[in-house]
Amino acid sequence: MTRGWVERDRAVVWHPFTQFDEWAAEEAIVIDRAVGDTLVDIDGRKYLDGVSSLWCNVHGHRVPEIDEAVRRQLDRMAHSTFLGLTHVPGIRLAERLVATAPAGLSRVFFSDSGSEAVEIALKVAYQYWQQRGKASKKAFVTLDGAYHGDTVGAVSLGGIDLFHKAYKPLLFKTIQLPSTYAYRWPRSPSLEACGDAVLRKLAAVLRSRARRIAAVVIEPKVQGAAGIILQPEGFVRRVRELTRKHGVLLIADEVATGFGRTGRMFAVDHEAVAPDLMAVAKGLTGGYLPLAATLATEEIFSAFRGGFGRTFFHGHTYTANPLACAAALASLDLFEARQVIAGLPAKVEALRGSLEPLKAEDAVGEIRQCGLMVGIELVADLKTRRAFDPAQRVGRQVCLRARGYGVILRPLGDVVVIMPPLAMTEEQLRLVVAAAHAAIQDVSHQG
Repeated sequence: MTRGWVERDRAVVWHPFTQFDEWAAEEAIVIDRAVGDTLVDIDGRKYLDGVSSLWCNVHGHRVPEIDEAVRRQLDRMAHSTFLGLTHVPGIRLAERLVATAPAGLSRVFFSDSGSEAVEIALKVAYQYWQQRGKASKKAFVTLDGAYHGDTVGAVSLGGIDLFHKAYKPLLFKTIQLPSTYAYRWPRSPSLEACGDAVLRKLAAVLRSRARRIAAVVIEPKVQGAAGIILQPEGFVRRVRELTRKHGVLLIADEVATGFGRTGRMFAVDHEAVAPDLMAVAKGLTGGYLPLAATLATEEIFSAFRGGFGRTFFHGHTYTANPLACAAALASLDLFEARQVIAGLPAKVEALRGSLEPLKAEDAVGEIRQCGLMVGIELVADLKTRRAFDPAQRVGRQVCLRARGYGVILRPLGDVVVIMPPLAMTEEQLRLVVAAAHAAIQDVSHQG
């Protein structure tokens, strides 16, 4: 059965972040259904969803409470424009997000994807300063290895050449600082020393150029697509202090880190940081439907009042789709009813413990973990930290091999990512890691 559907797919579909020739050569999986934390293909084979269906699933698949919330909303209305009209699910969700987010974020602008949520944040930051009479503040400070989405503005903020190099003629320039990638930092300092060095560079940039800088944009605590790059404790708090001191906005991209991924509802909560703008998506609906939001302070919102010319001219057809808002509200209800955040520490520690044996593998250079976000960096030489030849696609080989052990994983280059739904049990977490471990052994010992 699979073969027929795969042939039809390969005849008409163009998959994201997928090289067609590789896709055509590999044994494809056609997902037919899902339940709990398990995906089931069209031939009935089962796979644990080790990457939360691209970092968005929270409570598992086919969650009765979310299913029912979407059905109830479907009985009332599937969609109505949010441009010049409003609806109850959108109002209720905005209220919930304001109540859940860090203090001071009081306005919610809905959109459809994480990329758009970030795009909105940078456009708002730019227009804010223009309408506050500080037209010179146009630049953005970003980190090397950053990934903020695939729209042109979000790509401009990015720092991953593999993804972004082809589009450089289309992009605006940013002030890019090093990331806290301590494993690849010259002379291998500690994560703390690496963080201090980046903060010193940021302080110098802000001292000399703050009058031209609109905002600093960061993925707090963890740079996801860069390879699960961690930031040391206190780093986000110091970035907040520096931006406030120099009159620069802070944009927190919580698209990947939000809704429990790092062990708290939002990554900025670890250090009690309140950004000026915050982008959320992925886990917002529990992984059910496309929905995103950009949260802003009342100070920023007020700059857009006072006349038609001060309007924020941005919005898409499906902004605040009622079905997606209903799913998001049900997901937030489940966070409370199931005490999801309170239950995470035990799962985080179980995951950490199950990763420990991988450190003995010669191909494992470093394991980076923050909450339920894990990156296992594979290297050709443990002592020198020499990377594998990119042409070998070792990370991809490992993730393909993991399917044979009943687990879906995805690589970021030669970093194997584990990012399970928050609902996974400790036993399931151990099974995911065991599959990754076995796959690494298979690939590193072959030939």
